[in-house]
Amino acid sequence: MRFSEHWLRTMADPEVDTASLCDTLTMAGLEVEECASVAPPFTNVVAGRIDKVVPHPGADRLRVCTVDVGEGTPLSIVCGAPNAAAGMLVPCARVGAVLPGDVTIRQAAVRGVASAGMLCSARELGLSDDASGLLALPGDLAPGTDLRRALDLDDNLITLKLTPNRADCLSILGIAREVAAMTGAPLRPPVAVPVPAASGAVHRVRVEDAGACPRFASRVIEGVDPSAPTPDWMKTRLERSGIRAISAIVDVTNYVMLELGQPLHAYDRALLEGDVVVRFARPQEKLLLLNGETLDLERDLLMVCDEKKPLGLAGIMGGEYSGIAATTRDVFLEGAFWSPAVIQGKMRRLGFASDAGHRFERGVDFELPPAAVERATELMVEVCGGRAGPLQDLVGPLPAREPVRVRASRVRRLLGIELGTEAIAAIFTRLGFAFARDGDAFVVTPPSYRFDLALEEDFAEEIARTHGYDNIPAAPAQHASTMLPLPEARPGLSATRARLVARDWQEVVTFGFVDEALERALDPSGTPIRVLNPIAAQMSVMRRTLLPGLLETLSTNLKRRASRVRIFESGRVFREARADPAVQPLRIGGLAFGDALPVQWGEASRTVDLFDVKGDLEALVAPRRLTTEREGYPWLHPGRSARVRVDGEDAGWLGELHPRLARQFELPRPPIVFELDLAIVGRRPVPIATPVSRQPVVRRDIAIVVDQAVPAQAVLDALEAAQPPHVETIRLFDAYHGAGLPSGRKSVAILVLMQDTARTLTDAEIDATVGGFVALLEQRFDAVLRT
Repeated sequence: MRFSEHWLRTMADPEVDTASLCDTLTMAGLEVEECASVAPPFTNVVAGRIDKVVPHPGADRLRVCTVDVGEGTPLSIVCGAPNAAAGMLVPCARVGAVLPGDVTIRQAAVRGVASAGMLCSARELGLSDDASGLLALPGDLAPGTDLRRALDLDDNLITLKLTPNRADCLSILGIAREVAAMTGAPLRPPVAVPVPAASGAVHRVRVEDAGACPRFASRVIEGVDPSAPTPDWMKTRLERSGIRAISAIVDVTNYVMLELGQPLHAYDRALLEGDVVVRFARPQEKLLLLNGETLDLERDLLMVCDEKKPLGLAGIMGGEYSGIAATTRDVFLEGAFWSPAVIQGKMRRLGFASDAGHRFERGVDFELPPAAVERATELMVEVCGGRAGPLQDLVGPLPAREPVRVRASRVRRLLGIELGTEAIAAIFTRLGFAFARDGDAFVVTPPSYRFDLALEEDFAEEIARTHGYDNIPAAPAQHASTMLPLPEARPGLSATRARLVARDWQEVVTFGFVDEALERALDPSGTPIRVLNPIAAQMSVMRRTLLPGLLETLSTNLKRRASRVRIFESGRVFREARADPAVQPLRIGGLAFGDALPVQWGEASRTVDLFDVKGDLEALVAPRRLTTEREGYPWLHPGRSARVRVDGEDAGWLGELHPRLARQFELPRPPIVFELDLAIVGRRPVPIATPVSRQPVVRRDIAIVVDQAVPAQAVLDALEAAQPPHVETIRLFDAYHGAGLPSGRKSVAILVLMQDTARTLTDAEIDATVGGFVALLEQRFDAVLRT
């Protein structure tokens, strides 16, 4: 937000210099990014009227000008500007003047003709880069008028770097309110003089969605003169705020936007066909914007239309076919309040921005439209003439401004300083907040122009910045630190990450926002959670898995010729749009691509597979038991995917990326990926000491033949469920299918280790244990003991 300091001081003029004013604004939270003078320093330059121009006797391109500078005796000045003409009012640097660049003007003879000064272009005065001719001054200046005073060149341009929550300061009035509150200077807001209706002309307006457009103020002004020039004072203020002057009618709407903060739009009423209708876009509609771009309108774009065609994008930009032109005689003036939720994100999606959209997506004062239309009417009638019709103001359900209870004790505790209730009341009064006293507390109603005030803490911040951050003593606060509990059974996320790092994995951090197309590619049946105001088109939904960020990281590394990638990430995934840990759990996911081991001489190179990653996951959860069972997932290879269980509890999934996704990401081969629930993976059993047995260990191997469809894990689970106390270990050590076995059958070999802590097991106990296991397998899996 760039503005003229002198314009600001017409509304709030504290008795401080420019540097102090900038410091006050910055300390109030409105950071001053730049403060620059309108013009570089120069002295003794006045307005001069050229009375006579004659050719130079000794040079074809020079002329001798007789210039009136208000001193009685005109000056003779040699000039080479091609546009010098009698009657023209131009800047005249008199003898002794000092111009930018430390150029001093002296009495001189130019080709034998005396020259008592210099006539200046805009470039020579440092006002612009235009050096094509003399700078033409307004014709109403008296000769001899000091140029700096006449053109207000001692002004400064202040640029604020506003945070998104302070949309109220995107106007001179909003900044003036802040200056008045911080310095105690009186606030002098512009007073719009109501323009009486000189005609009965009205244009009917129909709002189809009052939630999207809660307020629509409008007015018809007949008989305007579109060729009327914009006043110099208005043009100067616009240009110093970075807005190019276009025409008087358009300039008035832009001026009111800068002055009050309410964007307005003027339509040529002759081009309106029927009622003005506020509605959402319809299928296959198009709109040619004022910037020359043609849009294919989408259904969520709010439009201002007539009964035959769209007129403009509501709150963003008008259309070409209803704009103000040289033939305009009747104007339909619109000032509306558009719901910020309807405007947010639309400009980013469409690929352009506008001053109006910048304000509306942050929130504009919903009480302002009638006053802004009234102010614009006053200026338009004054500049362009015409007859104003009655003001129309359609009001729907406006945003509620719920009162907030602000406790003085809470404010003191948050700020760490002693502030009495009277001091707090004085601050609220300076800020213009309506409040009621309730003992030691205040019930404050946020003003309509402050959408950022909703919590007690918001008002505590207002009190702090108005009181002055510099006035808050930097006293060291007493703070008692206590160690937070860290149960041994839950060592924390850092320990889990450290285990993976120790297994040659590298941690990455990616965005929680992902591309909707990628989310749908991973799981076509899923419903992504949309972001209301995405920071980029490719970050429009919340991730439901960590996989998108891992795949993007892999793709980036492969483009940089990395051949081996082993990465993991921990973070939240979002399954529903509720702030509930059950639907936004913490997960840890990983991706392995390339060789299983780094390049080395001791082992041949081979591609990482699912069992390599499973081994790392077993080490991650050790000493707990990790098992897998076949399960299909849309993003994994149909035959190479599994559900992961930890101590029998569902913990996540593991598998090879689906070939269609590998093709989509242009991967040479599918990586191995996994994702686990951190709440389950992060648990560790507390070690329990057990005596070391002095008795010998007994080993028995059981080899059975079962149906090939029977998972080996199911066999192990059945044996462990029936495991007697003296059986220490049950482990699979071999699986075979092929020659020597019936078709559709496989051999499974299981190691059983038995040991008692108190005595040596007898042969009868050992045989009974093995016999019980075999009988169980025969009964449950139709197993046959292999001999």
